[in-house]
Amino acid sequence: MAKAIKTPLYEKHVSLGAKMVEFAGFVMPVQYTGIIDEHLTVRENAGIFDLSHMGEIYVSGKGAPAALNNVVTNDVEKLKIGKALYTPICTPEGGIVDDILAYRDADEEYMLVVNATNIEKDFEWVAGHLPRGLAVDDRSLETALVAVQGPQSELIVSEALSEDLGEVHYYEFIPAIVDRVPVRVSRTGYTGEDGFEVYVDAARAAEVWDVLYDLTTGIGGVPVGLGARDTLRLEMKYCLYGSDIDEGTTPLEAGIAWTVKLDKGDFIGKGPLQKQKKEGLKRKLAGFVMVDSGIPRHGYDVINVDEKGIGRVTSGSYSPSLRENIGLGYLDLPYDEVGTEILVDIRKKPRLARVVETPFLKLLAGK
Repeated sequence: MAKAIKTPLYEKHVSLGAKMVEFAGFVMPVQYTGIIDEHLTVRENAGIFDLSHMGEIYVSGKGAPAALNNVVTNDVEKLKIGKALYTPICTPEGGIVDDILAYRDADEEYMLVVNATNIEKDFEWVAGHLPRGLAVDDRSLETALVAVQGPQSELIVSEALSEDLGEVHYYEFIPAIVDRVPVRVSRTGYTGEDGFEVYVDAARAAEVWDVLYDLTTGIGGVPVGLGARDTLRLEMKYCLYGSDIDEGTTPLEAGIAWTVKLDKGDFIGKGPLQKQKKEGLKRKLAGFVMVDSGIPRHGYDVINVDEKGIGRVTSGSYSPSLRENIGLGYLDLPYDEVGTEILVDIRKKPRLARVVETPFLKLLAGK
């Protein structure tokens, strides 16, 4: 078994007293002060994240836009330089190989940001489905990624860059400088809050972290680990690869049909996805709130009031924002309808839950 990789910021996390765990082949901080505290600070102020475990794969060469468009479901040919988009990569059967971000750097050059668990698989998949002559370059270990998320993130990152980021809109990116270090700054995020990602050469990651860390904590923000990152994304119903989506699920079932451009040219998985859309879905990823006590965990069965199996939990946790236990799961139709009462089999005890509108944060308006 390969030894887990330490990110360029490993020593920073250890010095801050972070609890370190192995995740997707990397040694990562799962929490610092505590998941709930970190989660709520991001919602109310700002948090800084080390996301250097994510992968960066570059695709370039003559014909790259059309070739890459055949590999992904979204339309990267229409993407303007300086913009990014979210897209699945699908199998010929329509299952999800990975969900990624595609950045258009130039007319015929893209950077793909992929999930840590899938770096090697995605590299081989993309390289294997592109024509000869295109360059596919894995720069994951050469690249570090620091994110700042939360209502105060624009203030923090603007100060770090000494420039106004108000004109950098959602899913746009710019080249910039942080304390004489060249970086790429994008405005996307995985928390539901405003936020920025700062890509930097791994050798200089610590310099950039120090600047952003001092600015973040200087206004009451905190470093954030994988634990709070998971609860933050769950409250937004953002899918986690390996839990909510995988090669056995389709983008239509997962509720991200907007990323599938069936009106563009051919792409891998198009036929089965067209067929699934035409025939109608049999199950959908839905969100629910527990009425009874208990936290729904990945893999728990979901049953109806007659104790008939109707689905399975994919993600679940205590929601620090809602102060309730929430979950996601694939439910047979029509049990996905808002207001439907379902039962989650928690340790062989059926527990009552109710399907709700997502993202879960919408429920705060009614509290």
